[in-house]
Amino acid sequence: MKTTPSPAPLIAAARTLADLVGQLRFNPPVAHVYHPLDYAWTAHEAYLRAGGRPDKRVVFLGMNPGPFGMAQTGVPFGEVAAVRDWLKITALVGQPAHPHPKRPVEGLACPRSEVSGRRLWGLFAQRYGTPEKFFAENFVANYCPLAFMDAGGRNLTPDKFPAAETDRLFATCDEHLREVIAILKPEWLIGIGDFAEKRARAAVAPAAVRFGRILHPSPASPAANRGWADAATRQLEALGIW
Repeated sequence: MKTTPSPAPLIAAARTLADLVGQLRFNPPVAHVYHPLDYAWTAHEAYLRAGGRPDKRVVFLGMNPGPFGMAQTGVPFGEVAAVRDWLKITALVGQPAHPHPKRPVEGLACPRSEVSGRRLWGLFAQRYGTPEKFFAENFVANYCPLAFMDAGGRNLTPDKFPAAETDRLFATCDEHLREVIAILKPEWLIGIGDFAEKRARAAVAPAAVRFGRILHPSPASPAANRGWADAATRQLEALGIW
């Protein structure tokens, strides 16, 4: 009798990643670091249990948590309505060690919608209908599990940090990504945006997986605001994934 693959290896890998990145320290302009694998672990583990079983066809890779996405829900691109209403993850979320007063963590009570997550999970919901059908072939991960803010509460992304700041962070995240690929055994690793694709290619051996990229759904991207779902669909069709 065929046994059902377990999400336990991915959960163990995420715990290791959480421990390692929790030891890192960052210099100004970084003033606040949110670590959702710590304060939102229960929700993140629920996400891994829902979708983290091996033998995927595609792993979609984002950069790092957004302040109104994973930083609130513990789920990559974790727009509140998508997490609560489609993924059906309702776990309570705690508080960062040093929250910024302008960036409170309210969990599923957060009134802000994360546009990138709404677009991404909305496309998957439209195409697959149910999370079970999506997770049968696919998984969404973030390269870096930490969110960064300056003293004024402005979101900072690790692609803008100096090399001296990112060497240890990227080395840790590279190793975790290689472990994710070894566990999930996907055919494709698709970067959501340029940074994620570059980090994927830098971290993972070409023999292990096929690489690709889709447009990032951020509202900061003019191209994404001109019909992101159609553009991403065309890119996935051109790769032969859809």
